Amino acid sequence: MARNMSSYLAADLGAESGRVILGTLANGRLEIEELRRFPNQPVELPSGLYWDSFRLFHEIVEGLTVAGRERHLKPAGIAVDTWGVDFGLLAADGGLIDCPRHYRDPRTNGVPERLFETVPRADVFARTGVQIMPINSLYQLYSMRLAHSASLENAQRLLFTPDLLNYWLTGVERNEVTIASTSQMYDPKARRFAADMLDRLGIPNRILADLIEPGSTLGPLLPRLAEATGLGAVPVHAVGSHDTASAVAAVPAHGDGWCYISSGTWSLMGVETAAPVIDEQSCELNFTNEAGVAGRTRLLKNIAGLWLLQECRRAWAAQGERFGYEELMQMAEAAGPARSIVDPDDFLQPGDMPARIAAWCAAHSLEAPRTKGEFCRTILESLAHRYREVLHGLEDLTRARIRTIHIVGGGSRNSLLNQLVADATGRTVVAGPVEATAAGNLLVQAIASGEVSGLDETRDIVRRSFPIAEFHPKPASRK
Repeated sequence: MARNMSSYLAADLGAESGRVILGTLANGRLEIEELRRFPNQPVELPSGLYWDSFRLFHEIVEGLTVAGRERHLKPAGIAVDTWGVDFGLLAADGGLIDCPRHYRDPRTNGVPERLFETVPRADVFARTGVQIMPINSLYQLYSMRLAHSASLENAQRLLFTPDLLNYWLTGVERNEVTIASTSQMYDPKARRFAADMLDRLGIPNRILADLIEPGSTLGPLLPRLAEATGLGAVPVHAVGSHDTASAVAAVPAHGDGWCYISSGTWSLMGVETAAPVIDEQSCELNFTNEAGVAGRTRLLKNIAGLWLLQECRRAWAAQGERFGYEELMQMAEAAGPARSIVDPDDFLQPGDMPARIAAWCAAHSLEAPRTKGEFCRTILESLAHRYREVLHGLEDLTRARIRTIHIVGGGSRNSLLNQLVADATGRTVVAGPVEATAAGNLLVQAIASGEVSGLDETRDIVRRSFPIAEFHPKPASRK
C-alpha cells in the first residue's frame, strides 16, 4: 500500500491539448488536479504540417513553474506522455534539425506501397506486429529517404515525441519502449528495434537511441530548469510514454474477460496479452502489438475515433455555427437512429468532414445524413459498429470471450456513445476514468519510486479513486 502522502507531476499531451497535472497519492487513493492546460495546434506551412514542439515544451515548463514557484510543491517525480508515431531528429550537437512533422502530413500518402517493393507487407508485419498505417514512423522515415532528405542524412539521433521532451528536460537521449513500439520499427518479440529491416530500407541505424522500459528513471531536471521552475533536482521518469500505454495501465479492470477502448481523437481498442500475437490471422485483420507497462503487450486496433466529430465541429465553426460537445450529443440523441453506417477509418485526413461523409454515402449508394444532429448520430453509431467488428476480431485472435468493455479517456464522458456501444456489442460497458492517461502516468511514476508495487495495485488504486459508470445492453441487443 502507498505511503502516507506524496505527489507527482504528469505532462499529458494529446492531439488537441496538453496539461500539466498534479497527482497526490495518499492512503491508497489518487487525487488529481490540473495545474495548467494549453492548446496543441499544428502549424501548416508550404512545406507540410508540423507540431509546434517548442511551444509545447514552453507550456510544459510553465506548468512545472506553477507547481514549483506558485504552489511550492516538492514532487517525487515528473513524467511525459504523448500521442504515438511522431518524432524529432537531432544533429550531432543535440539541436533539433527540423520541426517535427504531424502524422497527418500528406508526405506518407502511397509510401507504404513503395516500401513493400523492398520489404513485402507480410514481412514488415511478421517482424513488427504493427497495424499497417501510413502515419507510422517507418513510412515517415521512408518518405524522407525517398525524397533524399537532408534532415535524415544529417541526423544523429531520433527521439519520439515524449522522448524528445524528456531530452529537453534532462539532457538524456533514450527511447522508451511503449512509444517506440508504435513506430513499426520495433520487434515486439525481442523488445528491440528491427535494425536489419531498417538496413534493407536504407534507414540509418545510428539514429536509434537506447531503449528503456516504463518505470525507468532518466535523471534529474537540468540545473537551469530546476532553478527556473523552483522544483529543484526532481527525477524525471519514463512511464508508458505512449499515452495509450499509460491509459491502459489505469483501466480499472480485474480478472479476465475484458477489453479496453482508449477513447478520444483516436479510439484504440484492444486487450492485454502476455506475448505478441503475430500470425497470418492478425496480419489479415491488421491488428497491432504494442508494448505495455510491466512487460505486457497491447494487442489492439487503431480506429479513427472522435476525430470525425471534432472535424465536423470545426467545419461548422468555420461557417459561424459554434457548438459545444454536450450540445452536439443532445442533437445526436434527438436525431434518432442513423440513416447509414460509414467506415470511420476512411476519414483520416483533415477536411470538410460533413461534406466528406455525405460524399462517401453517395459513393456507396447510402442515404446521407441531412441535419447536424444526424451527422453526429451517424458518427457515433458508425464507431459503435466498428467497435463490434474489432471485438469479434479480438475474440477470434485470443480465442476468449470478452464480457466487459472498459472505455477510458475523454470519450468515456459520452454517455450516448457508451450506450450505443453496449447495444451494438451486447456487452457491459464500464466507462471511466476520464483521466486514465494522467492516472496511469502518475501511478507508473509511483511504481518507479517504489511506492506502488505494480500494475495490480495501480488498478486497485484507480478503482478506489475515480467514479465509473456502467451501461448495459438493451435486452434485444444481447449477443
